[in-house]
Amino acid sequence: MRTLVSVLILTATAALGGCVVAPPARPPAVVESAPPPAPEQVTEVVAYPAQGQSEQQLDRDRYECHVWAVKQTGFDPSVAGVPPHQRVRVVAGPQPSAVPGSAFTGAVLGAIVSRPRDAGIGALIGAVAGTAVGAASDASRAQAQQQVVDSQQARIDAQTSAQESQASNYRRAVSACLSGRGYTVR
Repeated sequence: MRTLVSVLILTATAALGGCVVAPPARPPAVVESAPPPAPEQVTEVVAYPAQGQSEQQLDRDRYECHVWAVKQTGFDPSVAGVPPHQRVRVVAGPQPSAVPGSAFTGAVLGAIVSRPRDAGIGALIGAVAGTAVGAASDASRAQAQQQVVDSQQARIDAQTSAQESQASNYRRAVSACLSGRGYTVR
């Protein structure tokens, strides 16, 4: 009788193993980078001496206006920063699916808790329940990973937007300073 139960459990496990659908293949651990860099757009603030200032005076005024604009805006374009097109994000590799292990565990538990003559049916019911639990676990893990990726992207977008806003404020401040010192600014 025990041999018959063992054969039924093995047969049910083998049959259920054929029913389990493998999760979609995920690429291996990948280092993602943003799209290729766009051509660098350097915004120039051009100051023309409107009151006959010398080259040395222009250099001194540019420097003093730069220092003033940095203090006003908190942005210093001369500090090396990482442009958005050079950012690299490392993502985790795929996690193994919990479905096969959960199905097997459910089959074993189902066979153990059922009456001896119903061990095969218990194994089958346990395997089905284990498969459902494993699939739910995989879905939950995938959703949590997507939330992490989304929050990281939102943070990067906010930082980029803030940096662009600071750069714009810096350009306005340095232009206002140079205009106030008698230069025509474009």
